[in-house]
Amino acid sequence: MGSDARYRRIASDLLRRIKAGEWAPGESLPSRVAMATQYGVHEQTMRLAYVELRRTGVLEGEQRQAVFVAHPPAMRTLTNADAPWPWGSELLDRSTGPASDEIADRLAVPVGAVVQHRMVERLEPGGRTAMVVESWRAHGGPHVTFAAEVGVAPLSEQAAHALGLLVDTLAYRVTRTRLGADGKPVETADLYLPLDRWTIRLHG
Repeated sequence: MGSDARYRRIASDLLRRIKAGEWAPGESLPSRVAMATQYGVHEQTMRLAYVELRRTGVLEGEQRQAVFVAHPPAMRTLTNADAPWPWGSELLDRSTGPASDEIADRLAVPVGAVVQHRMVERLEPGGRTAMVVESWRAHGGPHVTFAAEVGVAPLSEQAAHALGLLVDTLAYRVTRTRLGADGKPVETADLYLPLDRWTIRLHG
C-alpha cells in the first residue's frame, strides 16, 4: 500500500474513532510518535494523517504541537450579504484580467474589459474558514446599495481547499452585486457558504 493510501486510511480510521467517542471535542490526541507506533507506520505518515484531519476541520492545533479534536463548527445565519465581517480574513488571490461573458454581464461592461479579481477567505474566531468570497470590480467608487441572489453551486478547487471540503462539494452561492449612486454595478461577488455551517434568513 502506498504512503498516500496509508495516511488516508489512518485519517479515516481516526475519524471513525473520534466519532465513536474515543476522544471528545477539546481533548488532545496522543503524539504523532505514539500514534505512529500504534499504527505501525513512519512518523511522517502519521503527520500527513494529522494534517489531513486538520485540513478538514476534524482536528485543531499547530504543527509540532499537540492536536486536539475540534469542536463542531458554529452554525451561522446570513441575513445581510453586504454586512462587514467581524473577524479575520485572508487574501487568497488578487489579480487583474479580462471579464468573462458572465462577469461582463454582471458588471455591465464589455466582454474582455479589464477587471480586478480578489478571492478572500473569511475566518471564524478559531481560525477555521467560514466562507470564501470571490469578487470582481471594474472601476472604483463607493456603493450605496446592493442586490443579492441565493443559489447552490459546486465549489472550485481553490474555494474547496480553503474550506477543507472536496472539490465539487455543493455550497450556498450568494451572488451579490454592489451598486453606485447612479444604480450601475461597481462590484460583483460570489459568497460561498458551506451548507453544514450556514443557514440563510432573508428579511423583507
